[in-house]
Amino acid sequence: MRVGLLGAGRIGTVHAQAISAHHDSELVAVSDALNDNAQALAATYGCAVRTSDEIIADSSIDAVLIATSTDTHSDLIEAAAAAGKAVLCEKPVDLSLARATACLENVGDRAAKIMIGFNRRFDPSFGALKSAMMAGEIGKTELLSLTSFDPAPPPVSYIKVSGGLFRDMMIHDFDMANFIMGATPVTVSAAGTSIVDPAIGEAGDVDTAVVTMTYADGRIAVIKNSRRAVYGYDQRVEVLGSEGLLQAQNMLENTVVKSTASGVSSAKPTYFFLERYMPAYKAEWAAFVAAVKGDTDMPVDLNDGVAALAMAEAATRSAQTGRPVDMAEITGNSDRGEAA
Repeated sequence: MRVGLLGAGRIGTVHAQAISAHHDSELVAVSDALNDNAQALAATYGCAVRTSDEIIADSSIDAVLIATSTDTHSDLIEAAAAAGKAVLCEKPVDLSLARATACLENVGDRAAKIMIGFNRRFDPSFGALKSAMMAGEIGKTELLSLTSFDPAPPPVSYIKVSGGLFRDMMIHDFDMANFIMGATPVTVSAAGTSIVDPAIGEAGDVDTAVVTMTYADGRIAVIKNSRRAVYGYDQRVEVLGSEGLLQAQNMLENTVVKSTASGVSSAKPTYFFLERYMPAYKAEWAAFVAAVKGDTDMPVDLNDGVAALAMAEAATRSAQTGRPVDMAEITGNSDRGEAA
């Protein structure tokens, strides 16, 4: 499969590794708004530097991976789909839920060849937890807890264009909740504050937030996000059931545990997402290739991307108003407990 990469920044570089490492895909072209980024990546992987329009128009390119700024995602998805290409697009679908919904409508049947990059679904530990839960190993699921703390906040310049913590950072957790619970929530209640960096608050965003979600069958999910955890990248999932507990713990820098008279200590969690989730990015790309070949259905589709963005919209509204938000307010869908 001949692949064009749109976006050669940090996440684009991660995807370039995954594309080039797969036996059934070849990175043939890259574009970026900053030509130096594109040139550097092209030199590393021996591919051409072209514009996004040129890559999309090239009939010899089978698929594109979109890793550009979020405000370009919907336009590029539509253009690539119209050109008959398979698409893997980084999250979120768009900064605007209305635009993302329109994108879903505009691509129509071509949505079958579009995947949204929620890479955490492909993490081996999270997948094992989901499988154990589905096998009934802890009985009926009752309470889900998702923890996602970054080691340090991004630059405020990024915060200003990110769409906010709920759309940019917590959207991974919204999708993970949908993945594990197998349904979208009925209500979303959020609280957020800026206590890590006042400049983030001045930019109109929060850096610390908690979201509680309720489901039609009585289950509850809680998401905790922070832009700062000085000990490393904290990524944990916990599911409480009627007959037990499932936990996916942090990945540590190493597995050495020191036990002495003064106490017991171990290594810190891995520092950031590059170290923690690289295997998941590779598994995500492999799943995309398999789906494009027709071996499987697309595992994370455009509907999933819109669903997570709707939850982010509900959380943003709840944090701003101080009240729980019914998902029907956001989606206009009166069905409660809709499958995710």
